[in-house]
Amino acid sequence: MKRLLVVLTALLGLALAQTTVRISGWGGTDIAVVNGLLKEVVQPMMDKEGIKVVYEPIEGDYTQWLLNALSAGTAPDLFYVDVFWSEGVFASGKVAPLDDYFTKEEIQAFIPSLVDAFRYKGKLYGIAKDFNTLALEYNKDLFDEAGVPYPDQQDTWTTLEAKLKQVVEKLGDVDGTCLVPDFARFGAFAFATGWKPFDENGRTVLDARFRRAFEWYTGLKKRGVGVLAQDMGQGWTGGCFATENVATAMEGAWIGGFLRDQAPNLPYGTTFMPKDPVSGQRGNFIFTVSWSLYSGSKVKDAAVKVLKALTSPEAQQWVLERGLAIPSRKALANNPYFQRYGKEPELNRVVFQGSLKGNVLPFKFQQYGGEWKQILDDALSSVLLGEKSVDQALADAQEKLDALTGKR
Repeated sequence: MKRLLVVLTALLGLALAQTTVRISGWGGTDIAVVNGLLKEVVQPMMDKEGIKVVYEPIEGDYTQWLLNALSAGTAPDLFYVDVFWSEGVFASGKVAPLDDYFTKEEIQAFIPSLVDAFRYKGKLYGIAKDFNTLALEYNKDLFDEAGVPYPDQQDTWTTLEAKLKQVVEKLGDVDGTCLVPDFARFGAFAFATGWKPFDENGRTVLDARFRRAFEWYTGLKKRGVGVLAQDMGQGWTGGCFATENVATAMEGAWIGGFLRDQAPNLPYGTTFMPKDPVSGQRGNFIFTVSWSLYSGSKVKDAAVKVLKALTSPEAQQWVLERGLAIPSRKALANNPYFQRYGKEPELNRVVFQGSLKGNVLPFKFQQYGGEWKQILDDALSSVLLGEKSVDQALADAQEKLDALTGKR
């Protein structure tokens, strides 16, 4: 009896000593992923540390929920931060810098562009849990039928357009590529020229480099190799591609699952975004989400241990093997998964390697976010729809950007 009491007392002591760390992200399909990751990888690691991880997924408007929780002081210890709206959250003082919790070697294990994506005023405020970049997907059947070489990593804007023009001319009833008036796609071409969204003075300057990319992209429709997604009853390039009447698309790894469901027999290949023929560089976006630490957390040390487990090699390997996301650690670049035969492993490999090639910038626009992006989306739309000339569209956009940023 006495031994039983001793055992029960010890177990009770362990339970009382256990530290609870709350983590949150968005709901939907992410819930099953995180629950599986916690059960099979993270919680077993944390059991050894006396830490219990409590997962609180958020349905609905996650961004608004997080802002409210941070303001009210009720935020979880760890939470998702989308790079697109990250700077406003980091500027609030409600997110703890991670520099004192991670060694230089630990930080260097992650892809540099992902580390830079979550730096704000010189400090690191998040560790990327995974990411995406853009790639060029192409319909092998259409290129084969037209007798045209597939797009490849040597292509420039010029050589790719020439291939698309041949496909269109030889087949007659297909389009070369799908166009959207969206900076989330066009911006990669602007970056290829060496253009950056903000100069050293914080101003957006639509200079000659930007104009060159803008004229090429918006001119694809007039030159007969591009079709507007909306003219095909679609809202994105992946939707166009799934019809099998468009030779190429420009999307990230998310297109893989969509095509698996909507066009399972479509034989597609994937290559890198084409290079600017002048700079010789390719451009790309980093689309990513971090795990970040609440500055008001009462269990910061325990929360950091959970954060490291969530982004550990074991956790990222688990996610990668299930085809769920692209890992943020450099060491996984040569993972056997990427070498498997098949269209989805190839897609994921190119998306991963796309983060390491050319001018790669995070999908964020300082504190201006969607308002900044909308100005350029409108400029793209006005030219693609024939409402404005390139000169007028860029002049109007520059005026609006100057007013937004307070720079003249």
